Amino acid sequence: MTEERFIVRHLPDESRYVLIDRGDDGTQSTEIGEESYVDVGDERVLFHTGVSDEYGGQGLGSTLVRAVVEDVIAAGKSIVPVCPYVVAWLPRHPEYQQHVVERRREHGDAIRARQG
Repeated sequence: MTEERFIVRHLPDESRYVLIDRGDDGTQSTEIGEESYVDVGDERVLFHTGVSDEYGGQGLGSTLVRAVVEDVIAAGKSIVPVCPYVVAWLPRHPEYQQHVVERRREHGDAIRARQG
């Protein structure tokens, strides 16, 4: 287990990643952010990023997105940025560009189906 205060966990049964605050002493476990997604074949559509307001301004959104992007790539999937935060984050990190796929209609359909 990592000793870092903020960690990202993948919850595949919920189709999301969560950002956890373990507290200064590592005994806490508070969910403070999430990245929701839907898979379309070998493409992971990232459609919602959120970090609790009380944790804003600490760069934790970037921490979350970087961990998610790296996990998606490690899983052999492409990234489809839909969430405005991810759309803005990726151009500032060109090292991931080769793994990005443009949004298509089927991606939007999959998001709508997931959201009900």
